[in-house]
Amino acid sequence: MAERDGEHPRMTEGRGRLAGKVAAVTAADSGIGRASARLFAREGAKVVCADVAERGEPRVDRLIESDGGEARFVLGDVSRKAACEEVVGTAIAEFGGLDVLFLNAGTGVRRKIHEMTDEEWDHVVQLNLNGVYHGVRAALPHFMERGSGNIVITASSLGVLASPRYPAYSATKAALINLTRQLAVDYGTARSSSPARNRPTSPGTRWWWTAAKRSRRSERERTEGVTPSGPGRRRRAMQEGRRSCPAAGAAPGRGRRGSIARRCGRAAGRTARGR
Repeated sequence: MAERDGEHPRMTEGRGRLAGKVAAVTAADSGIGRASARLFAREGAKVVCADVAERGEPRVDRLIESDGGEARFVLGDVSRKAACEEVVGTAIAEFGGLDVLFLNAGTGVRRKIHEMTDEEWDHVVQLNLNGVYHGVRAALPHFMERGSGNIVITASSLGVLASPRYPAYSATKAALINLTRQLAVDYGTARSSSPARNRPTSPGTRWWWTAAKRSRRSERERTEGVTPSGPGRRRRAMQEGRRSCPAAGAAPGRGRRGSIARRCGRAAGRTARGR
């Protein structure tokens, strides 16, 4: 397979995990969308790549074809219903169906809310939220008819944690997280016959959930004087070498608190030995 200098150098040959499948990706000619479309193709999928402009060089569908895959490119604004219907229609007409819809297109305007114009707000909402709405609406009838399908939506850590001067972006990404939950309630179940499985993907997921918990914990400790408890208390005691473990005075071997005390002693010993 052809390699491009500086473009996703860690991307390796696929293992055929999407062999025989058809995927569609929005905002597919740059960033996350371009890498995802290329990866889907390397895993064996035929890919419909949609973008509002031809951003990459070479264009993503041509890059996939140079890697030995199959792809089609749809030029259009997926904040519009017609463009989303064209993406799904192209997948069905060219490749015979659709298995995975990755709704990745999004944008943001970095201003405080009183500094934003109505046009800026509407543009972010139209693409980030209504674009997903139109994409889901275009794909669901096909998924429901065939009895299976997968919808992946790009959310963001900013849908959970606010960020300075990002009101429209944060609001729409928070809406997408809950919209995905709603789609799972209405269409996706644990049964193999469910019409669609729905999943949000948030860049930065590995850290935002921990950061959110730490933020809430620190706020409670600062404003209410709350003493840490439960697993968080034990983890913190381990990080401190167990010298201040709240269960250090407990008799070893007597239930849960005794078990904590034993772990406290072992951790303190390791710290003292420099391990």
